[in-house]
Amino acid sequence: MTSLPLASSPLRPLPSLRAALYLRVSTGRQAEHDLSIPDQQRQTEAYCAAKGWEVAEVFIEPGASATDDRRPEFQKLMEVASEKPRRFDVVVVHSFSRFFRNHFDLEFNVRRLAKQEIRLVSITQELENDSSGTMIRQILALFDEYQSRENAKHTLRAMNENARQGFWNGSRPPFGYRTVEAERRGQKVKKKLEIDPIQAETVRLIFGLYRDGDGQSGGLGIKAIVSHLNAKGYRTQTGSRFSCKFIHDVLTRETYAGKHAFNVVEAKTGRKKASDEVITMDAPVIIPRSEFLEVQQRLKQNAPRVTAPRIVNGPCLLTGLAVCATCGGGMTLRTGKYGRYRYYTCATQARQGKTACKGRSIRMDLLDMLVMEHLATRLLTKDRLGVILEALLAHYAANQNRDAARQESLRNASREAEQKLQRLYAAIENGVVDVTDPMLKERLDALKVRRDEASRLCAMAEAPAMVVPAITDEMIERFSCDLRAKLSDGPVAMRKEYLRAIVDRIEVDDGEIRIFGRKDRLMNQLVSDRPKLNPKVPSFGREWRPIGDSNPCCRRERAISTG
Repeated sequence: MTSLPLASSPLRPLPSLRAALYLRVSTGRQAEHDLSIPDQQRQTEAYCAAKGWEVAEVFIEPGASATDDRRPEFQKLMEVASEKPRRFDVVVVHSFSRFFRNHFDLEFNVRRLAKQEIRLVSITQELENDSSGTMIRQILALFDEYQSRENAKHTLRAMNENARQGFWNGSRPPFGYRTVEAERRGQKVKKKLEIDPIQAETVRLIFGLYRDGDGQSGGLGIKAIVSHLNAKGYRTQTGSRFSCKFIHDVLTRETYAGKHAFNVVEAKTGRKKASDEVITMDAPVIIPRSEFLEVQQRLKQNAPRVTAPRIVNGPCLLTGLAVCATCGGGMTLRTGKYGRYRYYTCATQARQGKTACKGRSIRMDLLDMLVMEHLATRLLTKDRLGVILEALLAHYAANQNRDAARQESLRNASREAEQKLQRLYAAIENGVVDVTDPMLKERLDALKVRRDEASRLCAMAEAPAMVVPAITDEMIERFSCDLRAKLSDGPVAMRKEYLRAIVDRIEVDDGEIRIFGRKDRLMNQLVSDRPKLNPKVPSFGREWRPIGDSNPCCRRERAISTG
């Protein structure tokens, strides 16, 4: 690399030079324990005093890497260096690695300073201000960059092994968790994830809203969940309002189902790493895996690239489910007589004409009625519902211990917050804590919010335990009526959610309508592990067709002829 002159006229070290000190350590731990910065400052100030230079500015960068320029104090230094008249003549560092550990960026910023007639000086690597000094500096920078990459490689290897052993690597834990000390190895504290009982309730609420809605409609979309949580006053672990990205990250984070992935992407580029580089560690379960997988399936199905939003949220009950038996294309809405008549029509024929598919149309109200009546008479029978209801009640009985554990966890969180508040009050009364500390009020408010939120959630969770009754014909009949009411009455969005949970697809042919599903998925969904499931307002799995039937004709439920 050829060198360029640092300025139009070479600078000479004069006693009247003004110096700016730039002090940096790589990690927050070093900054917290003052392991390096005070020593750097002492040495650089002594160096300037020996040279007869005046220390005009001091820029301290605690816990920032020198592999790039994303450092607040560094940016401030470069801004001040561009001011006219100049506020300093040299930038003094302990070594060139304190300024940059990337040889290209080092040279680039040295030349930026040179344009302002400012020199970069290292007190441990003194070089002449000529071409030979430039060459030596570039060689030193290459060695610093190599060492930085080697350190990063060994650090990542140690962090991967730490994750393999099930320990947390020090970043902020995901929403819904906190870190606790697991063991000590010499001076090192090993930590593991633990469920935060208050945040975990919000995570369960987010999954519940996406699957089942708020009781006024079917499952909510991500934007609707954001609006719901922000309107109710819920906040993230940093006290911020929820956003669509945050909710999507929660819904897709496998950590909640018990498996946390580490070393997934490159820290600087965001590029996804190969699967064999990813480390999977166990995590406490907040959302049962069956529920998590169901949400992933629904997210995939409702993605705009897969299913158009007008189909997911549209007013037509069977769009997205009804397909043409000839070509397999979706049946979409078509109107006639200025909207007086509404039909389900083969979309392939509508777009490409009868040469692509002969197609068919059927009145919307007729197809809706036929499908709903068929489900009511063939699916919601006494025998099928008796088995489903028995499994549902057994599930409630089994979950009572789990709910009791969650209630106790919330009570403990409330007591813990109250005890911390009392200790803080005692410290204030005894003069241990400075009442003028600006962080004191913020800490007090945060503890009060946590205590009150834990108490509120605990009160909501302390419902009387459900007594599992014996299954009677009257109970089955009432259960059947509730199911039919959910399918036939209420907002279209809610009915569509119930229907999409039961049915995979509906094939519309000239002489018959074929409905496909699997009843085992319906039962699994009904008894899925979810908080506060109301037996009078059940939801459904996506399929109710029996598994493993060797007779294809028996897998198909035939509805009445469309005539």
